[in-house]
Amino acid sequence: MTDTITSGVSEMVDLGGGTFLMGSNDFYPEERPVREVTVGPFSIDRHPVTNRRFARFVLDTGYVTLAQRHPSSQDYPDADRELLVPGSSVFVPPKRPVDLRDIRNWWAYTPGADWTHPEGPASSLDERWDHPVVHVAHADACAYATWTGKQLPTEAEWELAARGGLPSAPYAWGDQLNPGGRRMSNTWEGQFPYQRLNSEHDRTSPVGCFPANGYGLFDMIGNVWEWTATPSQPDRPRSCCSPSTAEPEDERWIVKGGSFLCAPNYCRRYRPAARQAQPADSSTSHIGFRCVSR
Repeated sequence: MTDTITSGVSEMVDLGGGTFLMGSNDFYPEERPVREVTVGPFSIDRHPVTNRRFARFVLDTGYVTLAQRHPSSQDYPDADRELLVPGSSVFVPPKRPVDLRDIRNWWAYTPGADWTHPEGPASSLDERWDHPVVHVAHADACAYATWTGKQLPTEAEWELAARGGLPSAPYAWGDQLNPGGRRMSNTWEGQFPYQRLNSEHDRTSPVGCFPANGYGLFDMIGNVWEWTATPSQPDRPRSCCSPSTAEPEDERWIVKGGSFLCAPNYCRRYRPAARQAQPADSSTSHIGFRCVSR
């Protein structure tokens, strides 16, 4: 492991790049094989982009996210016409055990859900300004990054940063999910998706609530999945926890880090090596992003 931190600033952490072992042979097939990867120096946001920061971008530019736009029937010819309205996919926990093979049991396309209304029109950002922004599609994240003069990280950059200097540990903080019983990230405890135990956060949490990794980066694991600048390959991993009407040939991008919905009984993707392919036009209540500068 040759990457090093070269300096630190209040909003970003500078990494010296280097060579590291990317992936894992111990969990899901799409993480294999472990391979040696080299990346150059870069700086990365200390935490995911928050609602507060995204609001500044929108106020400055007038930007309208994909979830706030009217979908076109030409783009979604098989969609229910009643659902061709602005909206996004929201996690709706069932009240009892459900078939884990069908993600429609806990996801609902919700008209009026967007980054300002995370659970739909009746919700708001009150007391959530310092939570990660969600309901952002890949293009929305790229637009914000361009406004700041930054970019989205590649998958390799993201994974090197998430490992925090631990080259082979399964988790960003070491070998145990909850070392000494301490929760290290905002992930699901209990039986997903109907029972959540011992959590003060029902959904996202304010950035920085959990310990930083060895590089001083917060929420690299859990809280929200994060978009990357790496497109998915033809043998791409499919998403285990997001609804999609995308066709197999549609544009997809790798997301990393897991979210508050990752649970031991369903999705153990709360690790640096974990990865999923997300349709570019999808926005959900558990995907956000952070930026890099090279």
